[in-house]
Amino acid sequence: MRIPVLGRKLAQERVGSRLLARSSGLLPMLGVVATLVACQSTPDTQPVAGSQAVVGSQPVVDPQPALAAAAAPALPNSAVLDQTVAVVPPAKGVPSRYAAFSGIWAGQLNGMYDGKLAVLTVSSGGQVTVSYAWGDLADNKPGVADGSGRIVGSTLKLGRLPNGADITATMPSPGTLNVTYALAGQTYTGSFVRVSQ
Repeated sequence: MRIPVLGRKLAQERVGSRLLARSSGLLPMLGVVATLVACQSTPDTQPVAGSQAVVGSQPVVDPQPALAAAAAPALPNSAVLDQTVAVVPPAKGVPSRYAAFSGIWAGQLNGMYDGKLAVLTVSSGGQVTVSYAWGDLADNKPGVADGSGRIVGSTLKLGRLPNGADITATMPSPGTLNVTYALAGQTYTGSFVRVSQ
């Protein structure tokens, strides 16, 4: 069946007007769809490691480990260990009473002066190598010194550090060190805890 030319133009106009009517109704819907898609996109920031979300009624724990405290930016004038510091796990032959000292320890002396003690190596005879970092400490500016020492019983005694400090650390219980730091006739004490192995 053939539509006369005049009829064809009329049909085209009707179809065109219907499409226009439909498209004017689709435009707001496209805006809503675009907004919903934007809301569903991934945020620029990542969730905090170890954070929980709830799916249904079940909590879901993010399995990623939290970043090490050493990776966090340090406050001005705080104790900062060199980033290349690496703790060597004690060998199998090292007695557990010595191996317990291995790791990085942090605390405050006299409740106000930051300190970090990295016990880098521990031998089977109790000899250790360390790196000690201090923040502002009385008249001393923040710094780091490497040293060595020996564990006798539950006490680690370091040889005099290059900055002139003498340090002892006694372990009253696993995971805690009572540290004594003596420098220039002053003695500072504090409790340190292990912050990494």
